[in-house]
Amino acid sequence: MKKFFTLFILSSVILSCGNKTESNSEVAEIDQNTEVKSPDPEVKLSLAQWSLHRRYKAKDGNPFNFARDAKELGFDAVEFVTQLYTKQIEEIGHDAVVDSLLAENKRHGVKCVLIMVDDEGDLADPNVKARDLAVENHKKWVDAAAKLGGHAIRVNTFGTNDPKVWSETVVDGLKKLSEYAATKNINVLAENHGWLSSDADKLMAAIEKVNMSNCGTLPDFGNWCIKRENNERWGKCVEEYPDYYRGIELMMPAAKAVSAKANTFDENGNETRIDYYRMMQIVKDAGYDGHIGVEFESEEIDEPEGIVKTKQLIEKAAAKAN
Repeated sequence: MKKFFTLFILSSVILSCGNKTESNSEVAEIDQNTEVKSPDPEVKLSLAQWSLHRRYKAKDGNPFNFARDAKELGFDAVEFVTQLYTKQIEEIGHDAVVDSLLAENKRHGVKCVLIMVDDEGDLADPNVKARDLAVENHKKWVDAAAKLGGHAIRVNTFGTNDPKVWSETVVDGLKKLSEYAATKNINVLAENHGWLSSDADKLMAAIEKVNMSNCGTLPDFGNWCIKRENNERWGKCVEEYPDYYRGIELMMPAAKAVSAKANTFDENGNETRIDYYRMMQIVKDAGYDGHIGVEFESEEIDEPEGIVKTKQLIEKAAAKAN
């Protein structure tokens, strides 16, 4: 009876609903008369669920529709974001949520690439008990990635803005989780996601110190804020990593996923802060052949429109990469 009731609730949930920064680098002008090849057939694109976070956070939003929505937007690979399922996990449980995601992926013919894990504690927390708890909290998402057929989870490594302390705590947290993830054939990826994790030099030093084949990076084209106002994790940025392109170059040798984040576009369809043509050349030069995650984040235009614009820009930039 309990099993039936859980399935009933799960079915009801499924059927119930359908940081903006300035860069010091100007986007290169693209000659509109230059011949652009057809989209690179070899570029593999996945859709980051955060691109539709406003839709799923709305009162009537249903994040279980992500597989369907991604397919309708032209994607056959997806990247889940755990914080978008907080309510559903509270209602029906973690395992039921994962089972539902797997079922929806199969129904719509999409596959999971990775899971972006939030709100499970900080792997670089200066307090060892809190750090170890974060490691334990992340393990269920390692298991979920394996069950969904993904290859990785993305983790947060804020911890502290003290470089000396962070350089030790982040290595400890990443190593402990990576040791567990290795038993499931899952990668643990550190993203440049804020604070010292957005300092590519320091992040790469930590990754090298962990020295595990399944501990790598998820370079994000647009996350470079090292310090925010009042030392908050999110909010107004007061200090950025100075060179986006150097940062990506440093992170690419350890990259097992890439996030092409876009916020705003000019009249030619180019991202206003980031030279995607230069970025995609860096990605290609690194020999990367995995998925490029389409991640749109802005309230200025409709989410699906922004996703399509980002997808088209990546394809054009990939086609022009030598």
